[in-house]
Amino acid sequence: MLDPFDMVLFGGVGDLALRKLLPALYRAFREGSLTRGCRILPVCRRREDVDRYLETAQRALQAYLREGEYRDSSWRGFSELLCPVALDIAVPDTRWEYLVDILGTDPGRVRIFYLAIPPGVFGLCCENLHRKGLISEKARVVVEKPLGYNAQTSCEINGKLASYFPEDHIFRIDHYLGKETVQNLLALRFCNVLFEHLWDAKAIDHIQISISETVGLEGRAGFYDETGALRDMVQNHLLQLLCLIAMESPNTMSAKNIRAEKIKVLEALRPLRAAEVDKNVVRGQYVAGEIDGQPVPGYLQELEHSASATETFVAIQAHIDSWRWAGVPFFLRTGKRMEKRCAEIVVQFKKVSHHVYDESAGKVIPNRLVIRLQPEESIKLILMAKKMDSLATKLQQAELNLNLSDTYDSFRSDAYKRLMLDVAANNPALFIHCDEVAAAWAWVDPIIEHWRDTSNQPKPYTAGSWGPTVAGELLARSGRHWFNAK
Repeated sequence: MLDPFDMVLFGGVGDLALRKLLPALYRAFREGSLTRGCRILPVCRRREDVDRYLETAQRALQAYLREGEYRDSSWRGFSELLCPVALDIAVPDTRWEYLVDILGTDPGRVRIFYLAIPPGVFGLCCENLHRKGLISEKARVVVEKPLGYNAQTSCEINGKLASYFPEDHIFRIDHYLGKETVQNLLALRFCNVLFEHLWDAKAIDHIQISISETVGLEGRAGFYDETGALRDMVQNHLLQLLCLIAMESPNTMSAKNIRAEKIKVLEALRPLRAAEVDKNVVRGQYVAGEIDGQPVPGYLQELEHSASATETFVAIQAHIDSWRWAGVPFFLRTGKRMEKRCAEIVVQFKKVSHHVYDESAGKVIPNRLVIRLQPEESIKLILMAKKMDSLATKLQQAELNLNLSDTYDSFRSDAYKRLMLDVAANNPALFIHCDEVAAAWAWVDPIIEHWRDTSNQPKPYTAGSWGPTVAGELLARSGRHWFNAK
């Protein structure tokens, strides 16, 4: 059981707070991880938002919790933890004094400042927290991606944060790292000799990491058009998953050791510059199409702009120059308005070196490990086996399937819940160090610069498809293909 703590949610009426953070905290309360002594202080800019905050929060929980999770009795208890505050982040006026008074009632408690606000005001918010004397020895700050627009702006943001908080009190969140299946990936690798001895270039042909979304801009047109898929998804989510897949075993599972191994992976990524970008990176932009039988507009129509070179799809062939991964390509892919919403890691093993069965038994298909992160969470190992309904020797694929939702009746994965509780417990293992952020930008920036310098235009793809057809050529030229989620 955690000691009581105070969590200040800057951006308390924003989309992130209402869709993700409040439901996660509600779940933590229901399972007993939050004591009644905890306080949640959503920060609103307008007084009227404070006056109706409980009503707003209740509607958000009813809308965004899973079916059957919302209960009036739980809501009544949870609502007692909510203490909304009205102030302007940018103006350290007298309205801040109410927050000072609340937190001052118990100055020795852990204080968590969750900045669910644009990165451009991170520094200003921290400056005003400092001015008001709110950054105590037990204060921690949580920041959301994207951390900057490139390496330079990221460094500036991290510098501002470091002016007010020590590095071990800064929690850079990537919610994919809080997913239970991602954590199971580490257990799978480092606790099973079966996999650890096969986890290298001798046994693995290639690895695919895909995050596909069916949604479009969702009211984020201005932000997304300045950001694009490479900054929004590859620089953080996909590269973090790549690190966990490819890193060497830490000597212990401490935050320090895990981060050190992840940084080694990022530094070993083969740089993509100039002609190498054109050869190994595909960018796309969706046009009008259909998803689930319903017509959807193209990106430019949603943007309400006649021209934009912002990519909504990226596919990359990457290599890690190390002994373990020499010659093994990593294929990264992400896109909006894709055929199916899914986040999946596919580890494709090599072919058997000798076929002992004749052709009449059927084709021997290489083994494949499929780790699905969303919408459901599962781990599947696809093997070759003999058909059981035939006396003749006929081969077929068979699945060893660990579906976490089916295996654990009470399993309710919530990455944000886990990560926020880790912040309260001062456990930084699943958060990103500033050196990781810098290394990721150092690899991504040259790709963006090449696009800008060459006026590279995204390839069109129909909404509801799996992206531009040219993305398949990244794999096809070596006899491989994408494994699209089913």
